[in-house]
Amino acid sequence: MTKEIKIPFAGVLNVIIFLAFFFAKIYDKIDWSWWWVFSPLWIPLAIIVAICIIVALLYLGATIIGLIWTH
Repeated sequence: MTKEIKIPFAGVLNVIIFLAFFFAKIYDKIDWSWWWVFSPLWIPLAIIVAICIIVALLYLGATIIGLIWTH
């Protein structure tokens, strides 16, 4: 019995895009900053962190408003 490991398509696509950017940078096909070469890896993470911060702030705001209105 084999156990299948499923990797999300978006994750694989980001790695493929990163590798394309990386080798293009290494072989001087693009003249980008390394920040942009690594962007397929850090932009999705930054979006997830931003969403978590927004949700946390909304929850905190709703809690504070709830405390104000109940007292």
